Amino acid sequence: MKIALDAMGGDFGPPNIVGGAVMALKEYPYIARLFLVGDTPRIEAELKQHGCNDGRIEIVHATQVVEMSDGAVDAVRRKKDSSVSRAVDLVKKGDAAAIVSAGHTGAAVAATTIKLRTLPGVDRPGIAAVIPSETNIFVLIDAGANSDPRPDHMVQYAIMGSVYSRHVLGYEKPAVGLMSIGDEDMKGSDLTKEVFKMLKQSGLNFRGNIEGHDLFADPVEVVVCDGFVGNVILKTCESIGDAIFKWLKHELMKSKTRMAGAWLARNAFLTIKKKVNYEEYGGMPLLGVNGICIIAHGASTPLAIKNALRVAAESIEQQVNPHIVEEVRRHHETTTPLESAVR
Repeated sequence: MKIALDAMGGDFGPPNIVGGAVMALKEYPYIARLFLVGDTPRIEAELKQHGCNDGRIEIVHATQVVEMSDGAVDAVRRKKDSSVSRAVDLVKKGDAAAIVSAGHTGAAVAATTIKLRTLPGVDRPGIAAVIPSETNIFVLIDAGANSDPRPDHMVQYAIMGSVYSRHVLGYEKPAVGLMSIGDEDMKGSDLTKEVFKMLKQSGLNFRGNIEGHDLFADPVEVVVCDGFVGNVILKTCESIGDAIFKWLKHELMKSKTRMAGAWLARNAFLTIKKKVNYEEYGGMPLLGVNGICIIAHGASTPLAIKNALRVAAESIEQQVNPHIVEEVRRHHETTTPLESAVR
């Protein structure tokens, strides 16, 4: 497997990105080539710090970096020698099968969509965030790629999310839920009402509308929403997880009795903390583009980058894109009348 890694992306740049790359190469022998894209002297300095001279590493020099203040499409057009653009170019040329970036999400989405195009039958790509609940791990799509989708885009999200849930997460028949403000058919916006009708006829395992409390109380395997709602849900979940552990720590430190109880229950706390830790899940696949693109958290640690590379490898190994193309084609054949049938 050959993967291109945007070495300049993220809040901490090369130190965390290269550190994660070194960890991944030690743990994942199936990575045949890892392209580190960015400023060569800085990358080489980080590799030297780690004492890494792994022959599978190839540095690809890039002179520019997309800043968080840059506009997504404008950055792709103006900064043609940015690390994220050069990484996507490697996928476009066939030198790499996937790109991983913790940098500017909009730029990564724009670069992959513009340069790689979308898969046949897919109009808009969607970011698939993997989120844990008490009983399962579910896919939230779209988590921020497209804030103003059409109904058919959201049906495509449901198809792509189901493919990922089935082939990567291992759910045989993933249930699909549509995020809304009530579980009744008539609840929701004009957009969600139209999507509801289309999903009901899609042949997917569609459970119907779900509300916010259903995400963890009565979870489905695929949650479908527009990118605006999805990004709010994702960031809210992240902040709540952090807040709860801070509250617990504050309360448990108030007395020696509580501290003793916390010590006895420490394994349970560590298990839950690991379950909700974004670092363990690595990154979010941008489903629907003609290549593999993994969006990592901007604050990614080396552990998170290591796992983002694992997610990229899983998507390659499980042939997610060919499965998406097949499922989308099948959907169009069963829902779009053939010309011969209407003659």
